[in-house]
Amino acid sequence: MNDKIVMPVWTFGLFIVVMNTTMFNVSIPSIISELRISADLASWIISSYSIGYALSTVIYSRLSDTVPIRRLLFVGLTILGLSSVFGLFAHDFNALLTARILQSAGAGAMAGLGLVLASRYIPYERRGRAIAMISAGSAMAFGLGPIAGGFISEYFGWNGLFAVTCLVLAVLPVLFRLLPKEQPKAFRFDGIGAVLTVVNAATLLMAVTHSSLIWLAGSIGSFMVHAWHLKIAKEPFINHKLLKMPAYRKLVMIGFSVLVVNLGNLFMMPLVLAHLFDKSALAIGFFIAPGAILSAFLTRFVGRWIDRYGNMRFLLLGHGILAVVMAVCMVELAVSPLIILGGYLFFSPALSATMASLNNETSRILPKEWIGSGMGLMQLIQFFGGSVSVAACGLLLTLQKNLPPVDAYKHVYGVLFLMSVGSMAVLFMYKRTAKEGYKVTIQQ
Repeated sequence: MNDKIVMPVWTFGLFIVVMNTTMFNVSIPSIISELRISADLASWIISSYSIGYALSTVIYSRLSDTVPIRRLLFVGLTILGLSSVFGLFAHDFNALLTARILQSAGAGAMAGLGLVLASRYIPYERRGRAIAMISAGSAMAFGLGPIAGGFISEYFGWNGLFAVTCLVLAVLPVLFRLLPKEQPKAFRFDGIGAVLTVVNAATLLMAVTHSSLIWLAGSIGSFMVHAWHLKIAKEPFINHKLLKMPAYRKLVMIGFSVLVVNLGNLFMMPLVLAHLFDKSALAIGFFIAPGAILSAFLTRFVGRWIDRYGNMRFLLLGHGILAVVMAVCMVELAVSPLIILGGYLFFSPALSATMASLNNETSRILPKEWIGSGMGLMQLIQFFGGSVSVAACGLLLTLQKNLPPVDAYKHVYGVLFLMSVGSMAVLFMYKRTAKEGYKVTIQQ
């Protein structure tokens, strides 16, 4: 495979997919106003896409161990394109939510299969650059997505956001021709395990968003059933052997926490700029864009530095910056909208470096035959963290509706700060046991 051609084309497709998320982020205030819905209900527009994205990501990644990547990509992008056409004609909350869920069912192909492709076909000494390129596509989407979303929402309405996603179909014939031609392998798809994975994620998310003990009990029950299923299934959907690896478990916890901080911040910034500083959707885009564009520019260098200096230095540096930015927002949020602008100039590059290093480190400790299931499960938990974060932030704001908005927003940023500190603590534990965890992986 010629990764010098394939990875840039793949990155463009991923750019479109990720931009589909950030465009809707900045449009949340206008959607709330137009559809007359609450903040916690509006959060489902983001969280439903995130959780569906996560679930489809792990499904595509898991299937890639036996089904050719080219075939999976064709299915995913076709679903994404058709659901985007449906979204153009959605004019109420139920139709909008349905379109977003359907989009997520196809969108996971780009994120999940991209990391599998890089981990499987690119040598480790160049893999950091490839994974960093994927991160660059995401970072650029975070930069241009708010501007595109704000512009389209301002002049064409939020339905126009769905038209952009149709562009992803342009990369399909190119990638279909250039990707390695793999032979399908015999595989018994664990449908029960896949359904239980969906139920696990959905019930836990419902428990968080509705503060429901009933949903929490149902979620605990579903996890218990899934744990029993893992013991008896011959080829379980979730590779339970991964969870026996101490190093992998720690990396998964870090990925979850980092996505909680990231998606929580992305959900909060447009609300803060709109409600505290009366910024329009387009203006919000211009406040968020510089940080993400800077991140995309720096990622090309970060990839080389990761290959040269290792993952751990950038994981530590990135975590430190994320924690500092959350602390500043927690204390000085109401001073000026420049706090958001300046904070994201540091936050976005730090996030890209952290995620590129984290995914590269995960690919390092995984045996080759576990690449698909391991990277898929990692992304599932990462995106689930993002879904929980957005839903929880919306719920926290609703619970604090009697407080001044600035105080409510500061309290939410305080929670995000604690998550970043907790993630850093797990990272230090991983650093102490990384060599041991790697040895365990190789032996298994």
